Amino acid sequence: MSDATPPSGSPKSIATPCIKVCVVDGESGLCMGCYRQLSEVAGWARLTDEARAQIMAQLRARRSQIRPEKLAMFG
Repeated sequence: MSDATPPSGSPKSIATPCIKVCVVDGESGLCMGCYRQLSEVAGWARLTDEARAQIMAQLRARRSQIRPEKLAMFG
């Protein structure tokens, strides 16, 4: 076994768009850091890899649901 192979039984890493900027936009209901809905953030670890990938594919488009002047606060 090489050093790069994780030992069996180790938890699998979960992909996440979280950037630790957890501020919810009241108009869209989306997090202004990752563009997920609160229910998606809360249930992220319970979603399947496929469900997470589907949501992550939508995130760039969701950004347009938040007014640009609000997003300007985050650079």
